[in-house]
Amino acid sequence: MKDILVLILGAAIGKAREKGELKSDPPPLGIEAPRDPAHGDAASNIALVIAKAEGKPPRKIAETIVANIERPPEVQEIGIAGPGFINFRMAPAYWHCELRRAAREGASFWRPRPFALNASGGKKVQVEFLSANPTGPLTVGHGRNAVLGDAIARLFEAAGFDVTREYYFNDGGRQMKLLGESVRVRYLNELGIEAELPPDGYQGEYIRDIARVFFEKHGASFANSTDLEPFRTAAVEAIFSEIKRSCEKLKIHFNVFTNELDLMKAGLVDRVLADLKARGLTVENEGAIWLRAEPLGLPKDAVLVRSGPGAEPTYRTPDIAYHIEKLKRGFNLIVDVFGADHIDEHRQVVAAVKALGHDTAAIRAIIYQFVTLTRAGEKVKMSTRKATYVTLDELIDEVGADVVRFFFLFRKHDSHLDFDLDLARKQAPENPVFYVQYAHARLASVFREAEKAGLAVPEDLSTIDLARLSPDEIELSKRALALPDVMTAAAEAIEPHRVPFHLLDLAGEFHRYYNQPENRIIGPDRALSHARLFMAGIIRAAIAGGLELLGVSAPERM
Repeated sequence: MKDILVLILGAAIGKAREKGELKSDPPPLGIEAPRDPAHGDAASNIALVIAKAEGKPPRKIAETIVANIERPPEVQEIGIAGPGFINFRMAPAYWHCELRRAAREGASFWRPRPFALNASGGKKVQVEFLSANPTGPLTVGHGRNAVLGDAIARLFEAAGFDVTREYYFNDGGRQMKLLGESVRVRYLNELGIEAELPPDGYQGEYIRDIARVFFEKHGASFANSTDLEPFRTAAVEAIFSEIKRSCEKLKIHFNVFTNELDLMKAGLVDRVLADLKARGLTVENEGAIWLRAEPLGLPKDAVLVRSGPGAEPTYRTPDIAYHIEKLKRGFNLIVDVFGADHIDEHRQVVAAVKALGHDTAAIRAIIYQFVTLTRAGEKVKMSTRKATYVTLDELIDEVGADVVRFFFLFRKHDSHLDFDLDLARKQAPENPVFYVQYAHARLASVFREAEKAGLAVPEDLSTIDLARLSPDEIELSKRALALPDVMTAAAEAIEPHRVPFHLLDLAGEFHRYYNQPENRIIGPDRALSHARLFMAGIIRAAIAGGLELLGVSAPERM
């Protein structure tokens, strides 16, 4: 549709210029869906865009353009709305062709359309997400990060990009030493030796489980050891194994695991500190090294290296080195998925990378708000150290992976997410994932009934008379056929929530259609039944394609 409309608009503007009715050379023509569907199927704001250059009211320009359009048979109606929007309504025959194209292309139709990241046309995308340090099981908050990052990766992969899924973590530093000490204490408890956790130690039952396995493997051989490394290593291996299992339940995988300790061992962190110092961007204060805010346009200085014994770098310092390495690896787009508590830190990292002479235009931060889990109307508190939290595994076991994925994606990432367990368990229309999956199952049942009635769709689809479809049925078909454009817009904006929103709208329109007695898909009029089955097949394929992109199943029966 866009290609057709761009072509006729361009030709009309060219004709108007030849006649002296227009003088400006227009920018690339944009075609969008109008806000109000009653205005048509597509709209262009070109008259508003060139109004200043033309020195005329936008509506007058729109009238000039429309007067020069040679309307092709695919376009039923052209009108002007508001201050000068040019609206188009496509002919039913056009939608019949689109329905046939969707059926002909099959699964490949239900994907984002190819688009360019930038003028270079590069196709390499890196999505860094989850990146939870191995200090405990994944929580519900980690789950939103994981599902969001995976959905972004799926969108770009479906659009034909070369995507690297990456997990960045730290298995060293103060918190990891604290983890090792916590396991050591619980190991001593297994031996019957009294020992207390450090004040900020990890108190979860999973620490006792790790210590118990350590005891079963090593017996009392570490009873007198003060070396925390064996305990830390055992904890990291056990926790990472659980993290990977949790991800597998949600159909999430990673191509690359990067450890910030490796960046330190390679001298990359020291190089960052030296380069920042050489540019006058650091200052020492009370034994700590700080990143100077003023030269970078930041609101306040930030600690790069802590004071005290060991002088360990803070999280942001190796992260600066990590992003420099990302850029050197040639990615055309780098997507960082972070929680809202990382906003300031990410700005500091990007500002430092830029100050060190690197082009940071490829780096995009997707900052998501936190999750509030409610059970029976009450909030469930979360704390990894005290273990008063619901793990991601527990959530998956309770409501299922499909519900977890759909719910995490059903809010825009910068909106707070209230995850209502009572709603998530309901097999009812108010549960959005149930409502969408039920539409697919309903459609599948239609085809089973059609086969029983001897009304299976003929192999030669050209014999089906799609002109039998009513205007309302064409409108329903349009909603399904719009899914690839929605997917494309979701990928371009890095907003995967647009896909489940559209699926819910499509499912709602189908359920309303299906519940009307006059819309019986299988009836005595064989030609009408075949036309409606053709339409139903397209809707079914759209829902299946959208759910597949989200990593959610499309059940045949419910």
